[in-house]
Amino acid sequence: MSGPSTYEPKTGIEKWLDSRLPIVRFSQDTMINFPTPKNLNYWYTFGGILSLILVVQIVTGIVLAMHYVAHVDYAFESVQRIRRDVPWGWMIQYIHANGASMFFLAVYLHMFRGLYYGSYKAPREILWILGVVIFLLMMATAFMGYVLPWGQMSYWGAVVITNLFGALPIIGETITTWLWGGFSVDNPTLNRFFSLHYLLPFAIAAVVALHVWALHVPGNNNPTGVSVKSGKDTVPFHPYYTVKDGFALLLFFILFAVFVFYMPDILGHADNYIPADPLVTPSHIVPEWYFLPFYAILRAIPNKLMGVIAMFSSILVLFILPWLDTSRVRSMRYRPVMRWFFLIFAGVCLLLGYCGGQNPEGWVLHASRLATVYYFAYFLLILPIVGLIETPKPRPASIADSIHGDRGKPRSDTAATPAPAE
Repeated sequence: MSGPSTYEPKTGIEKWLDSRLPIVRFSQDTMINFPTPKNLNYWYTFGGILSLILVVQIVTGIVLAMHYVAHVDYAFESVQRIRRDVPWGWMIQYIHANGASMFFLAVYLHMFRGLYYGSYKAPREILWILGVVIFLLMMATAFMGYVLPWGQMSYWGAVVITNLFGALPIIGETITTWLWGGFSVDNPTLNRFFSLHYLLPFAIAAVVALHVWALHVPGNNNPTGVSVKSGKDTVPFHPYYTVKDGFALLLFFILFAVFVFYMPDILGHADNYIPADPLVTPSHIVPEWYFLPFYAILRAIPNKLMGVIAMFSSILVLFILPWLDTSRVRSMRYRPVMRWFFLIFAGVCLLLGYCGGQNPEGWVLHASRLATVYYFAYFLLILPIVGLIETPKPRPASIADSIHGDRGKPRSDTAATPAPAE
């Protein structure tokens, strides 16, 4: 996709540097002249948004770590001191806390876009798998970060989630004891979570680098799902997509700023503004909103071990997704039957998120169970079966033909005999 390098050093310094450390050539080839499909829409801007949010989270996290005290007697007070006494501490803390929510909002939109347009299909399987690894690391980092303020919900959330590992046979008790650093959630637990929460974002950054590298080998997928045929299908990444991504980034950060400056605590739980008390259990323990769908799956199953297995399986199934989808067509634009199943799947994920924040009783419990069944059926039954029996719509012969008017008439043979996924 990327082809040979087109960079030519002009000055003596550039030639000298290029022969020793071709960093300018690398940036030109991967960020400026990189040929990008000309039909990418705004759903493709979330990759750049996520990269910038990661930088924001790392920078604000480093500053907060300078003032945070990882001790059960002082953690809660240190967060309050950051907000009240550290210059601009209130803004840094609000940016970091709300940045986690913005991170997950963007990554969920990024993943649903990949699901809809088939960005996980060959030759992008490794790209997708690395994305799922990033998602898992994000979840671990966010959970440990949620524990650090050491409020009521932080403490009891740590108790509930770490106890889940104890349900695993053979290794469960060992993992739980290692996470606790003892025999209960206490000061060693907080120290371990603080250390890991500080370390994991750098691991995420490393996997992001691999993710971008894997992207540049086959190149971007696009809304048609048709691979690049010639130079007329692409445009240079700069200035076309730097401007487009920049505009989307501006709009997203306006939304981010609304939360930071006007409703910074709306996404948090009120009980987390009460110091942790091991003797007082909150009436309703809930995680952050971005964990609620998986929490609903956990509670939908009455058996603890099976619930834990289902919760982890709901994420692990994403690793084998490229081999579950049997369709030879990537984009659901041309899969009318599968598109409806996908829309139902998106609604089911929202329903699971709502049920995860409610008490698991009555209709909420029944809805959680039905939604859980559909969630797994979508990946394990619907994708494989519909891909075999569905007749897709005709696809354009090339990306350019899908854009340039009358020249974009679909080829007549694709409906009867779909072309292989390219």
